[in-house]
Amino acid sequence: MRFADPWVLVLCLLVPLLVYLVRKFDSKMHGSFRFSDGGLIGSLKPSFRARMAGRLIYLRAAALVLCILAASRPQSITEETKVYTEGVDIVLAVDSSSSMMAMDFEVGKKRVTRLDAVKYVVSDFIVKRPDDRIGMIAFASLAYTVCPLTLDHDWLERNLERVKIGMIEDGTAVGSAISAALNRLKDAAAKEKIIILLTDGRNNAGRISPLAAAEAAKVLGVRIYTIGAGTEGLAPFPVKDMFGNTVLRPVQIDIDERLLREIAQVTDGMYFRATDTQSLENIYAEIDKLEKTPIEESGFNIYRELFPFVLIPAFLLLLAEVVLSGTLLRRIP
Repeated sequence: MRFADPWVLVLCLLVPLLVYLVRKFDSKMHGSFRFSDGGLIGSLKPSFRARMAGRLIYLRAAALVLCILAASRPQSITEETKVYTEGVDIVLAVDSSSSMMAMDFEVGKKRVTRLDAVKYVVSDFIVKRPDDRIGMIAFASLAYTVCPLTLDHDWLERNLERVKIGMIEDGTAVGSAISAALNRLKDAAAKEKIIILLTDGRNNAGRISPLAAAEAAKVLGVRIYTIGAGTEGLAPFPVKDMFGNTVLRPVQIDIDERLLREIAQVTDGMYFRATDTQSLENIYAEIDKLEKTPIEESGFNIYRELFPFVLIPAFLLLLAEVVLSGTLLRRIP
C-alpha cells in the first residue's frame, strides 16, 4: 500500500493541539451551580455518562484523523506491468517500392504480389517470436517507421497491414532503411540486436551509402540479415492493357545481390535469396533460430483507491458523536 499525497498526513500533528484547545475552551464556557458549602458535594463523583460526555471530542478527533488519511489517498497495487522475459530486439526493414508489385509468389495456390507474400510470412514469423521486441521500417525512396520496437505484436501486425505500395515516392533507398532501423536499435538494452532487410531491387535513392550504414551497424553491434526477394529472370508484373484491364507482363527486375552480401558480411550476418513463398518461409525460419537474451519490459502500475474504506468510518464516528451528544450523553449547561 502507498499514499498518493503523503504530505497531507502532516495535518495529523495538529489534531492533538485542536483537542487541547477545544477542551480548554469548553471548560471555561461550561455552566456551573453555586453551593453555600462545598462539603455538600465533595463526596459526589461524576457519573459514567458525565465522564463520557466530556470525552465525545475524541470521537470527533478520530473522525478528523480518518478524513486526513482519506485526503492522502491510500492506494493498493492491483496490477504491475513490469515483465521479465527473454528475447532479441529485431527491426524488420521491408521494401515497399513499385517493384514489389511483381506477382511471382503464391499464397494458398493463389498468385500474390511480393509485398503480400512478405506480409504473410512476416506475420507468421512475428507470431513465433512472442518474447522478442520487434519493430518495422518500410522504405522506397525514403524510409519511415511503421512501428517502433514493441512486445505488443497485435499492434505490430495491424501496422504491418497498413503498409502499401505507393505510400512513398518510388525508389529503393537501402542505406536510408538501414539508418532508420539503427535509430530504433541504438539505445536498445538487448544483447542481440538484429535487422532483417528485405528488398527486390537495387539501391537507387537516398543520400546514405548502404555500406556506410552497414559499417555503422557493425560499430553498434547490430547484425543485418539481408534477403533478396524475387524469381531470377523475368517476373510477371501487373499492367493495364489498352482496354483498362489488368494483365501480367514479363518484366526484368534486377536484385543487387553483391551489395546485399557485402552488407551481411560487414555485420557478421547472412544473405538469403527467396525465389518463392516456401523459400521465404525457410529463410525466416532459419533466422528464428537466433540466440535469446534476457530483457526487461517496463510498464505502469495500476492502483486501487482505498480512501472510501477510511472515509466511511470517519462519517460513522461523526454521526455517533452527533447522536450521542444529543441523546444519551447530552449535557445541560
